[in-house]
Amino acid sequence: MTTLVWFRDDLRVHDHPALHEAMQAGEGSHAVALYVLDEVSPGVRPLGGAARWWLHHSLEHLAGELSALGVELLVREGPANRVVREVVEATGSSAVLWNRRYGGPERDIDARLKHELRERGVAAHSFFANLLIEPWHVATQAGTPYRVYGAFRRALGERLRPDLPLPAPSSQRGGDASPPASSRSTSLDALLAENISVLDHEPAWAGGLARRWSPGTAHAHERLRVFLEGGLEGYAEGRDLPASDATSGLSPHLRFGELSPREVWHATHAAAAQQGLDPEKFLSEIIWREFAWHTLYAAPDLATTNLNPRYEALGWITASDAQTGPEAELLQAWLEGRTGFGLVDAGMRELWATGTMHNRVRMTAASLLTKNLGIDWRVGEAWFWDTLVDADQASNPFNWQWVAGSGADAAPYFRVFNPERQAERFDPDGEYVERWAPDSLLIPPIVDLRESRLAALARYDALP
Repeated sequence: MTTLVWFRDDLRVHDHPALHEAMQAGEGSHAVALYVLDEVSPGVRPLGGAARWWLHHSLEHLAGELSALGVELLVREGPANRVVREVVEATGSSAVLWNRRYGGPERDIDARLKHELRERGVAAHSFFANLLIEPWHVATQAGTPYRVYGAFRRALGERLRPDLPLPAPSSQRGGDASPPASSRSTSLDALLAENISVLDHEPAWAGGLARRWSPGTAHAHERLRVFLEGGLEGYAEGRDLPASDATSGLSPHLRFGELSPREVWHATHAAAAQQGLDPEKFLSEIIWREFAWHTLYAAPDLATTNLNPRYEALGWITASDAQTGPEAELLQAWLEGRTGFGLVDAGMRELWATGTMHNRVRMTAASLLTKNLGIDWRVGEAWFWDTLVDADQASNPFNWQWVAGSGADAAPYFRVFNPERQAERFDPDGEYVERWAPDSLLIPPIVDLRESRLAALARYDALP
């Protein structure tokens, strides 16, 4: 009996309920793993360039881990419903298992596939794996999703009792562990070349990504260990300083599911207890991520539509408007890190070189674009989607809408990050700017901060 495990943004073998269940089958059964790059099903958002780079290397690591368990990884490209059905037929699978995902189009795909498989007599089951709690378990007394972080966090705390992470399953080698010949493949590289064009459009900055990052679960667990042993104590004070190395660096590993949030949650509590530390400041970032995903579950069009519909009337400069004229020059200066504001320029150049940007700088750069330049947050969100290794379909638009003022949390429209003051507070010695944009002080600022701030607040105050 063959059980097919469909991997998505959960590229790990630890704390993987679907894989764990498949490997519990009795003698004479075996599991086969499948990854499908689906960028053509209705509503599914194609990956950005940096994410495609990460995916390729993460799949390589996953293939090795699965191989050690005696599990073959198949890699395919195309509409998921069709591809999964084809692989079920080719492997003779009697069951398909996967971990749940929460984007609207993805939920539609999964629900339709589950129905179609069961109609054909193939068992299909989904599992909870990639959040701390299911989105439908956290709601206001009126049954509506939370829109204020503080209230969400309190409600989450009242309900949250994360299960302990599942260990990696035991190997299925021995007995009838080999997959059918129809499902065998020579190597992941051959599969990638034949079936999935992950790196057909390798980003021009891929060399910088490789110097900065090491995808894969082994690297994810090592990064978590190093951070908890040496970085947890100073996290609260150092996390806002972009020149320091005080953040965990776990976000891309979480984005691709190389770590589960349950693993991070329990490991953090254990390390904090051992060191006599309060872990709440770091864990608040995990809860903020949870808030983003719960918001996406309730608002599947988060990347394209203002969460607060009032902001549709704000009159931002759209992507098409910013193709010509002075707006095009302003946007290009922002993209290339030539704004004349050192902190922003350093962040945009760090992003291009490494696929990441310090969170304090992300907020400052996003504020400059949306508030001072008046350019639609969706323009910046699309750029981050293409260039960030950790851009996921929830956190990326959620955070952009938070900065723009159109999203969740209480009245953030009046928060305009002054990049000069942010640099004074969080890069007082200019170390970060000197590292990434030493020439920025020689560039004339592209906008007057005071005048543009007042103009932005006037536009916001004029909303009906």
